[in-house]
Amino acid sequence: MASEPVNVNEFQELARLALPKMYYDFYSGGAEDQHTLKENVEAFRRITFRPRVLLDVSRIDLSTTVLGYKISAPIIIAPTAMHKLANPDGEVATARAAASCNTIMVLSFSSSCTIEEVAASCNAIRFYQLYVYKQRHIAATLVQRAERNGFKALVLTADTPRLGRREADIKNKMIAPQLKNLEGLFSTKVSSDTGSILEAFANQTMDASLSWKDVEWLKSITNLPILIKGVLTREDAIKAVEVGVAGIIVSNHGARQLDYSPATISVLEEVVHAVKGRVPILMDGGVRRGTDVFKAMALGAQAVLIGRPVIYGLAAKGEYGVKRVFEMLKDEFELTMALSGCPSVKHITRNHVRTERERLHSML
Repeated sequence: MASEPVNVNEFQELARLALPKMYYDFYSGGAEDQHTLKENVEAFRRITFRPRVLLDVSRIDLSTTVLGYKISAPIIIAPTAMHKLANPDGEVATARAAASCNTIMVLSFSSSCTIEEVAASCNAIRFYQLYVYKQRHIAATLVQRAERNGFKALVLTADTPRLGRREADIKNKMIAPQLKNLEGLFSTKVSSDTGSILEAFANQTMDASLSWKDVEWLKSITNLPILIKGVLTREDAIKAVEVGVAGIIVSNHGARQLDYSPATISVLEEVVHAVKGRVPILMDGGVRRGTDVFKAMALGAQAVLIGRPVIYGLAAKGEYGVKRVFEMLKDEFELTMALSGCPSVKHITRNHVRTERERLHSML
């Protein structure tokens, strides 16, 4: 019998063995040369610690709040598509794991399970991720359904006027099941003779004209707070605050959109400095260790979101696998806090880490 995974990375290999190649490649792959995919992880490794000693860390409090909702640790489940490709229970299993771990789940627009199914499955704190299609009534209908079913916030993905070039999906002629949330709203059938059917569908439906003024439109049809996901620059961070978003998620879409965009951890501070505490900043991309969570917090994030690790846990061991992934990261984060001299997340400061830029500057 194979031994139990001892870290999140080991779940990836279990997922590779469990999934058909088309689906594993879909979940694990990035855009084009996959430079940013590698860099999302590698950039964390170039940040080192400045631990403090002889501080009382006999009790560690990992809890924090996001938009007023208390969670057990600053680790949130990111929106990722089509969980039923990983496990028959799909997003329902993921939501139950989130509830069990006392954290927030962001349900993907491209979920296999419906908004209503996920809402009925458990009492997890749920946010809803939104794409805006050319037919605006689709977004409006989904927002109303999310509100009606107790979702607490919207996450507007802003970095997808078109789908990035994901070459593994093109080679595999990636076929995705029809999205249940869109049934009855419009036809989701599409064909492609040249490669990924998913890419063909996205490029037929995505609204490439979506702009900052449309955030005002979205605010006009909902009372839910809106977080904007996909910000990588100070300019866009300032603009997001100006249009009145409730929070910003620093994200490069898991390196699935524009290759050679920066690793998210490398631009987190730029966004934090631009926002100056006016709204909370979250980040995703490359988080594989509890040490990564600590580094993001030290650089100004209020929480991190995890995407692929959740999928790998789900594919390998279902709901239990998702819980184990969360617990592993949480346990590693707690140990990092203790060994850095931080009894609570409030004690994590910029002085606890040293970036590559600072290391190079010190050598001049």
